[in-house]
Amino acid sequence: MMSRQSSVVSRRPEKDLHGATAVVVGLGSSGDAAARLLVAKGARVIATDSKPNAPEADALRALGVDVVLGGHQGIDFVDADLVVVSPGVPNIPILREAERRGARIVGELELASWYVDADIVAVGGTNGKSTTTELCAALARTSRRPVFAGGNLGTPLSRAVLDGDPGVGAGGVAVVEVSSFQLERVAGFRPRASVLMNVTPDHLDRYASFEAYAIAKGGAFKAQTMEDVAIVPHGDELSARVASLGYGRLETIDGPAPASVGVEGDRLVDRATSVTMPLSMLHLEGRHNVTNLCAAWAAARAVIGDASGFPAAVDAFRGLAHRTAFVAELDGVRYYDDSKGTNVGASVTALLGLREPRGVLIAGGRDKGGSYGPLVAALGEKGRGVVVIGEAADLIADAVLRGLGPSFPLVRAGTMEEAVERAAELAQRGDAVLLSPACSSYDMFKDYKQRGDVFVAAVRARAGGSR
Repeated sequence: MMSRQSSVVSRRPEKDLHGATAVVVGLGSSGDAAARLLVAKGARVIATDSKPNAPEADALRALGVDVVLGGHQGIDFVDADLVVVSPGVPNIPILREAERRGARIVGELELASWYVDADIVAVGGTNGKSTTTELCAALARTSRRPVFAGGNLGTPLSRAVLDGDPGVGAGGVAVVEVSSFQLERVAGFRPRASVLMNVTPDHLDRYASFEAYAIAKGGAFKAQTMEDVAIVPHGDELSARVASLGYGRLETIDGPAPASVGVEGDRLVDRATSVTMPLSMLHLEGRHNVTNLCAAWAAARAVIGDASGFPAAVDAFRGLAHRTAFVAELDGVRYYDDSKGTNVGASVTALLGLREPRGVLIAGGRDKGGSYGPLVAALGEKGRGVVVIGEAADLIADAVLRGLGPSFPLVRAGTMEEAVERAAELAQRGDAVLLSPACSSYDMFKDYKQRGDVFVAAVRARAGGSR
C-alpha cells in the first residue's frame, strides 16, 4: 500500500565532501559522471564494477580514482562516508548488507541534485518520457532562461553539474528524464514540477512486483512540498496515487476541466492561461503525443509562468528518432520506427495510435517479464498481422495463438531485414508496418538505437528496389 512520507526533506542539503571517502558502484555514463563529480568536490573516490573491463577505467585512474573491476572485493562499503549507486545496479546483496549496517547509500541522481540551483522539472513514466522531456525543454526555452535537458535521456545530471551547464545553475531550468532505477535511492531530489506520464508493467525482471515498480516511480514526488506541482494524466488513478507520495499540488492534464491543459475540438487549450493552439501544429504521430504535449506544456508553464510562446515552439518541434518516426511509404504502405517501444505498454500505445486503419507489427527481442496479453488485444483491434523476432519470438507467438487463434497472420523472422520483407508481404495498401518490439534489444543489437537504425536501413534498401 502506498503511503505518503512522514516528513519533507529540505530542497538542497549542504554536502561538504572534501576529504570524504566515496564509493561509486557501477560505471557507464552515470557512474563515470558521478565519480568525476565526487573528485571535483574533493572526495577520495573508489569506483567498482562487476564487469572485468570498463572503458572509463583508465581515465578515472588518471584522476586519482581507485578502480576495482570484476567484482567488489576488498571494498569497505560500511566505513565509506558515501556510497553512490549507478542506475543500472540493482539492490544487490552487498548493498543490502551495507545498508543494514548503516552505510549511507544514494543514487547518482540524488548526488547531482545536491548541486543543482535551477528549477527542476522531472519527467517520469513507463512510456512517453523522452518525447515529453524534449518537448518541455523546447517550451521552457521560450523564456530565454538557460535550459538543460537530460538525465536518463542523454547527459547524466552529474555531468551537467560537473561541466557547469547554465541550465542547472541559478536561474536555469533543468528538465530531467527520470527512470525508476534512478529514483530508487533519492531523498532530497525535489522537482519544482514532477510529471508522471503513466505506469504500466515494465522491468519486472528487476522488481519483485508491479507495486514495487510503481513505488519506485514515486521517488520523483517524495520531497515535493505544497509549493510544487505534481502532474498526471486526467483519470489515471494509479499515477495520482504515486504522485500522492509527496505533498506537491496535484494537477491533471489531457482531460476536461478541471484538467489544466486539454483538448477541445481540434485545439489544445491551456485553461490556466487561456492560451490555445490548433493540434495541427503538433507534428508528431499518434494520439499519445497529444498527452505528451499536454504534460510538457503544464510542466513548462508551471516553472516559467508564461505560455504565450509555446505554440510556435510546438510548431518547430519534430520529435525524436525511434519513437513512431515515419521512415518511408512504399507501395501504399507507410513504415514507422518505434524501436524505443521496449515494453508492452509502449507497443500497445504505438499500434493503437497509428493513423492507418491496420498495421503489421514487428515485435520481439529480450523478454522483460509480464504479460503480452494487452499486445494481443491491440493486435486483435488494429493488427493486420505480426512478425516475431528475437529471444521472445516464441513467447509472443504463443500469446497470439492463444488469444487470436491460428488464423491470425503470424510469421517468424531470423533477422531484421527478413522481418521487413515478411511484414511487407503481409501488409496491404493503406496499412502501416510498425517496428515496436515490446522487448529490450540486447539479444540481437547493442541498444534500441542500433535496432531502429537497422530497421530504417532495411526499409530504405527495400525502397531502392521498389517501384
